[in-house]
Amino acid sequence: MKSIELILLNFNEVRRRSIKLWNSIPQEKLHWKPDDEAMTCIEMIRHVLESEYYYHLAIQNRGSLEVFDSPFEQQPFTTVNAELNFAEPYRNQFLESIKSFSEIDLINIKIDRSESGYIRSLGDMLLRIAYHESVHTGQLLDYLRKANVPRIRVWD
Repeated sequence: MKSIELILLNFNEVRRRSIKLWNSIPQEKLHWKPDDEAMTCIEMIRHVLESEYYYHLAIQNRGSLEVFDSPFEQQPFTTVNAELNFAEPYRNQFLESIKSFSEIDLINIKIDRSESGYIRSLGDMLLRIAYHESVHTGQLLDYLRKANVPRIRVWD
């Protein structure tokens, strides 16, 4: 497999497991959070989907955006399926964008996020984006433990 194919496989596997977890959250627990300063379950799901949209724009921009107008902001929090359906076209555009890069691009394209403390190659940035989602999957598993909700097995 080429690097691009492996990166896409990783994105698809991370999202498959996220969706498996997200769909296991009972509707009555979607607005639950472990403390007053935390995101609710559905807010965290939105955060993951919206962040991927932002990161895609940052990759296109080769760095952070001065202004970020999110199409997610006006959407009400309702269901996991509503979140996924709204994000689907943005996700598809992101994956198509990844397919357009060459192996050399993964090394030579730099993404400047100096305000966040780093400048990274495209390949590194793509792996960080998938890792971001994975971290939040772990957080949601912990949320469910704290809320006494049975946790689905994501390691299948």
